[in-house]
Amino acid sequence: MTRLISGIHHVTAVSGDAQENFDFYTGALGLRMVKKTVNFEDPGVYHLYFGDTEGNPSTILTTFPYGRNLAKGRHGKGMVNTTAFSLEMGGLDYWLQRLDRFDIAYKHPQERFKDEVFVYLEDPDGLGLELVFSEGDLRKGYTDGSIPFEWAIKGFHHVEIWLEGIERTAALLTMQMNHQVIREGSGRIRLGAEDRPGKYVDLLAMPDVLRGLGGRGTVHHLAFETPDRESQIRMKNNLEDYGLQVTDVKDRKYFSSVYFREPGGVLFEVATSAPGFSVDEPVGSLGQSLMLPGQFEADRERISRLLPEIDYHSGGKQL
Repeated sequence: MTRLISGIHHVTAVSGDAQENFDFYTGALGLRMVKKTVNFEDPGVYHLYFGDTEGNPSTILTTFPYGRNLAKGRHGKGMVNTTAFSLEMGGLDYWLQRLDRFDIAYKHPQERFKDEVFVYLEDPDGLGLELVFSEGDLRKGYTDGSIPFEWAIKGFHHVEIWLEGIERTAALLTMQMNHQVIREGSGRIRLGAEDRPGKYVDLLAMPDVLRGLGGRGTVHHLAFETPDRESQIRMKNNLEDYGLQVTDVKDRKYFSSVYFREPGGVLFEVATSAPGFSVDEPVGSLGQSLMLPGQFEADRERISRLLPEIDYHSGGKQL
């Protein structure tokens, strides 16, 4: 029987300056920009997608860069507070030196679960990130040559959600969304669609922490991967039977989506694997041009004037 949920599809964050966003994720972290399009609900704002060579599910961090004037959000409960990337254990020293070279502040490396080392940092808008170093992630990372292939980011490792209490969210993930308990310890429970990076959701009970506030530097939503429209509809029906309010299916061109709030308040999405990012431009030139959904194509000239220019050769990768 087909699993309705197979892991993380993407994470979408609210960010500030588009150029700064591009420089950090493609320059400092070495990800590929696989799509430059617009927010389908607000076409005057970019929707940028960063990930691996083809933009595979479990590798994609997306951003809505609203500009520096957007108020900063606040990390807290009811929110995805950390998005963690997966790297090879042997690359720890390389990445510490790289972060220093890019003048990126970070916390001293720490050990978690005895077999992974993580480094916490934040992007220019304050979005919480981790670099997680472990063994056994067989995915191939993307590099344009600025990072040695063996040390490139492979995709997501996990996301970390802070909650008033974990019980209802854990029940949703395990009873309805094909997750199981992988590990527990140090105040966290790790759930996973499978026991491998890109499939993990870490839940932390943080009752004494203030509730998070949306804004620049926070996660807007967490998307889970489902194989196709049929499995998506089955998932939607299951969630509604469970008592959750789920949106109608929305066509996002590169996948279709449904959205709902999980019991702790985090906006979840269920997104299809297909058709993928090469549906409107070749894999070799992903992210190079502004790609618009059909409903906005007639308004391309006006939209293009509203959007800030992004300099693809701004020097971020040369540091």
